[in-house]
Amino acid sequence: MAEGRREQPHPLLSSPPASKRPCLRPAPRGPGPGPGHGSGLPSSRYRSPESLLDCAAKAVAEKWAFERVEERFERIPEPVQRRIVYWSFPRNEKEICMYSSFQYGLPFRRGIRLLETGCVENVLQVGKCDKYNEPATSSEPEVTHKVAISFDRCKITSVTCGCGNKDIFYCAHVVALSLYRIRKPEQVKLRLPISETLFQMNRDQLQKLVQYLITAHHTEVLPTAQKLADEILSSNSEINQVHGAPDPTAGASIDDDNCWHLDEDQVREQVKQFLSQGGYYGSGKQLNSMFAKVREMLRMRDSNGARMLTLITEQFMADPRLSLWRQQGTGMTDKCRQLWDELGALWVCVVLNPHCKSDEKMGWLKQLKKWGDMDVCPLEDGNYGSELPNITNALPQKLLQRGITSTTNLEGWVGHPLDPIGCLFTTLTETCRLLCFSSDGDPKPPAYNHVPVWGSPDSGESYLTLALEVALMGMGQQRIMPEGLYAQDKVCRNEEQIVAKLQELELDDLLVHTLRKQAVQLLEAGPFSGLGEVIHRESVPMHTFAKYLFSALLPHDAELAYKVALRAMRLPVLESTAGAGDVGHSHHGISIVPSRYPRWFTLGHLESQQCELASTMLTAAKGDMLRLRTVLEAIQKNIHSSSLIFKLAQDAFKIATPADSPPDITLLNVALELGLQVMRMTLSTLNWRRREMVRWLVTCATEVGLRALVSILQSWYTLFTPTEATSIVAATVMSHNTILRLSLDYPQREELASCARTLALQCAMKDPQNCALSALTLCEKDHIAFETAYQIVIDAASTGMTYSQLFTIARYMEHRGYPLRSFKLASLAMTHLNLAYNQDTHPAINDVLWACALSHSLGKNELAAIIPLVVKSVHCATVLSDILRRCTMTAPGLAGIPGRRNSGKLMSTDKAPLRQLLDATISAYINTTHSRLTHISPRHYGEFIEFLSKARETFLLAQDGHIQFAQFIDNLKQIYKGKKKLMMLVRERFG
Repeated sequence: MAEGRREQPHPLLSSPPASKRPCLRPAPRGPGPGPGHGSGLPSSRYRSPESLLDCAAKAVAEKWAFERVEERFERIPEPVQRRIVYWSFPRNEKEICMYSSFQYGLPFRRGIRLLETGCVENVLQVGKCDKYNEPATSSEPEVTHKVAISFDRCKITSVTCGCGNKDIFYCAHVVALSLYRIRKPEQVKLRLPISETLFQMNRDQLQKLVQYLITAHHTEVLPTAQKLADEILSSNSEINQVHGAPDPTAGASIDDDNCWHLDEDQVREQVKQFLSQGGYYGSGKQLNSMFAKVREMLRMRDSNGARMLTLITEQFMADPRLSLWRQQGTGMTDKCRQLWDELGALWVCVVLNPHCKSDEKMGWLKQLKKWGDMDVCPLEDGNYGSELPNITNALPQKLLQRGITSTTNLEGWVGHPLDPIGCLFTTLTETCRLLCFSSDGDPKPPAYNHVPVWGSPDSGESYLTLALEVALMGMGQQRIMPEGLYAQDKVCRNEEQIVAKLQELELDDLLVHTLRKQAVQLLEAGPFSGLGEVIHRESVPMHTFAKYLFSALLPHDAELAYKVALRAMRLPVLESTAGAGDVGHSHHGISIVPSRYPRWFTLGHLESQQCELASTMLTAAKGDMLRLRTVLEAIQKNIHSSSLIFKLAQDAFKIATPADSPPDITLLNVALELGLQVMRMTLSTLNWRRREMVRWLVTCATEVGLRALVSILQSWYTLFTPTEATSIVAATVMSHNTILRLSLDYPQREELASCARTLALQCAMKDPQNCALSALTLCEKDHIAFETAYQIVIDAASTGMTYSQLFTIARYMEHRGYPLRSFKLASLAMTHLNLAYNQDTHPAINDVLWACALSHSLGKNELAAIIPLVVKSVHCATVLSDILRRCTMTAPGLAGIPGRRNSGKLMSTDKAPLRQLLDATISAYINTTHSRLTHISPRHYGEFIEFLSKARETFLLAQDGHIQFAQFIDNLKQIYKGKKKLMMLVRERFG
């Protein structure tokens, strides 16, 4: 038994009842305490071998129940008993860790801290029970916990702790006591089982013991003691029918299961709780941790692994959601499917465990069949077996005629719910795994060594090479993509898991030989291999697998590495032709998968893996023009996503232009060619990254050099829209930064400028609305080209251009010093404009005011020409009055134009051209007033009165304006006399 203290309460397992095995007879006493009394293992200073007694005691303590020892031998000396009892405690701290936390977690570390800070005291071992007290520390309040541990055959069979917490695993106090017993056995007071001690006492001593025990614990023990006394005194009682008496300190009976203590109720409760939390991330994480613990137990050949898995499965089968999903006819969630897959994979490990007995396997199979027959038991997800199309049905007939056999088993090994490849790989590598720990006790990444296969004719064959072969065969198997999102996602995840395991292997000569042999076989294996010459259109792509093969083979056999990777680049489900082996033309468009094929939900992921494979090859082929050209042709044939090709182009450009060394021109040309392909693919389709792609291509072409820039300028119509060509491509090429970057001389600059101007004029002809302004800007320095661009604008003004585009170009012309051309374009823009009476916030108002100011500044003739256009196009009274006010404030004419000068006289509103504008403004006010009064509400009365005040200001500009306004007001009073309140306000303001 044991006692102890702990800082904060920690979870603890409840203890099962003590052993009830009757102690039939005590062993005779030995001559004294015997070897090992109060002592443990020899000090590290001594290297003397163990005694024969200790060797025998260790073997007996680990394998035999003490009851069997008693039955086998008539007399067992006390020293022998002491050594058997001594060696019966677990000896491996790793086992204590396994039962104290999911991994190297908190309870185990806290237990170590308790031990190292001296919190364990008063430890006593009585037979096969330990107990101790755990006192307080200076930083913690006074708390003492009593801890008791029972053990048998090097396993802890029950634990109790005064902290009272419940959990699947041992609390820190139990850990502290266990580690104390392992690390400091010489400090543990060792006693034989209590039955041995009692045998040494006479009647008076026994009576004294019982009475003192009752006195010390009379409130707890007295009722039980009196009951037992009554039964013993009764000759017919059941207790008198059994020979001997139970001894909880003597270990378990022969018939008792010898297994580590596991609180089954806590396992059930926690699994039930996690399942009830549904798809929350924390619950799934906890369940996966429990699965990992089962795997750890199985790895340690601990029978509790299957026991714990059985308890977990029972709760999974009792999940109420199973019935609900079955009634509703809906499938379980993806997270639940992942948990069920892991559950199934663990049962495979249990049933296939070669160390298990036949009767155990039969019992498990019987239980599994019972669960499988239940209505709520979910079926395996995914479509496996004979329902899938036969691979050879889609193979070209010519290959079938060569004698290639039919593939009838299409059940994919990778992505299978039971993960056969992963299980077999793990099983084989476990034999070769080296356990390594860092200085702080944390496990290091796994390391492996070769363990030869006994009896193998191949002297170089080891379990590690077999594991590699298994993984390569499974990953390289040609298999049809299953139906459904979950099943397809599981294939991808399983591939990544296997590749991650493969990457843990450090390739030596034996493994490289195996890798090369399997790669060659996969290339030549026909329809059974996903890397064969011809594959089914719906075959799972090999990109992820091939990327691993390429990286692994490249340092050892570059030719084979490229052969494998290039073969794996295909993605036949996106091809428009049936045969995957077709080497026809490249497909630059977006292919549509025919509806007769299942939907590939993971297609985006598969394409990204294809892109990763291509990028890996491009990186490796840097500087090798022949290989780069070959990889480029694979890419152009098999990758159908413009975004992914653009990513490849960016990757190639980045690799080709390192910051600390000259650029690699061969890889730069590949990047440029990929970029050109992206431009062609996205020219007629919508892509939100198009502008980014265009800018990047110009940057790439600039790095390549002058010839590349000239080429894209001359062939712009196959790569860019007219807007892109003028506003992005030509503008960037003609920028000062580009000229400096290329260090161009004058003839080269002129050649580039000539190409840019030609492009600008072609774009302006094709799309004058969007390219005219850019074309004028690009042609500024060449008079002939500029005049040509201007004429293109004039020709297009009457048909295809809007007033806003014309106003923009007109402002540009004024800014460049062409006011008369600006006036002409502004006049053309006015003919396209129509401003209604209520559009007083229209965005074109500023352009109208600017056009009138330009005309006014040019002189009376231009103003007289623009005013009829304004009157025709603008019907908003406030805008017209604003124009009228501006024209009457200053005299027309602009001294800056040759032959023009300011007349110095203000224009009269009673004469042309302002008379026409004044009449139009007054008319607009009258029409607007009637329009507003049609649907006016009382809350707008004040605003309407202010509007009439502005109208009066305009009326008064005319000679008889006051008379016209008075008549206007009288008409309003007469027409709208029904609006009494409004007319009262009108009379108050205007009489």
